[in-house]
Amino acid sequence: MKISVLTLFPEMFSVFDSSIIGRAKEKGLVEMEYVNIRDHTLSKHKKVDDYPYGGGAGMVMAAQPLVDSIKVCKEKNKGKVIFLGPRGKTFSQDMAKKLSREKELIFVCGHYEGIDERVYKHIDMEISLGDFVLTGGEMAAIPVIDSILRLVPGVLGREESFIEESYSDGLLEYPQYTRPEVYEGDKVPEVLLSGHHENIRKWRRKQSLLITKKRRIDLYKKVELSKEDVKILNNDKI
Repeated sequence: MKISVLTLFPEMFSVFDSSIIGRAKEKGLVEMEYVNIRDHTLSKHKKVDDYPYGGGAGMVMAAQPLVDSIKVCKEKNKGKVIFLGPRGKTFSQDMAKKLSREKELIFVCGHYEGIDERVYKHIDMEISLGDFVLTGGEMAAIPVIDSILRLVPGVLGREESFIEESYSDGLLEYPQYTRPEVYEGDKVPEVLLSGHHENIRKWRRKQSLLITKKRRIDLYKKVELSKEDVKILNNDKI
């Protein structure tokens, strides 16, 4: 997958040079390109913002440098143009899955009080992380891009690494344990030491359901319980 990022601060994306994404880049599974928006402004002082018409606090990112950056990027990347902004649909694991199937994507990172409205005709999709304010679009783009790239085939070592993790089936993940068997008096649940794979599967499913119901009732209400789920929840021996 090829990812192009339009940003005022390309250096912020050095995080993708390390760990899993860094290794995926070395293998050629992922290609990252960072386009500095300032490189495409017609302002001799490299300005990319200006005062808003009608007055108001703060500055607005101008249309020209943003639109020209998108056009230049489109010469090498034909993917959807995604803007990280407050009007967008809240990002989710389901959205990450859909976007991970794309071959190319372009992300636009905004700043200041927003972008000139005329830029939106060049944007295909807007994504929000939630109802809170960040210092810039880069802070939102990093987790979104990471969430997408880790789902690209071959990026993770084993497909199972993301099949049974939080949100993959609409539930929070079940509790995990590792050695030692007893730590500060707390013992690993007996079922996980039993070697009985079917009982372990049922225990994990029940724990996922219970944890989601307790901590994220909004997610739990969206889950359609199967007949087996009902039996598992009503079985005190699991």
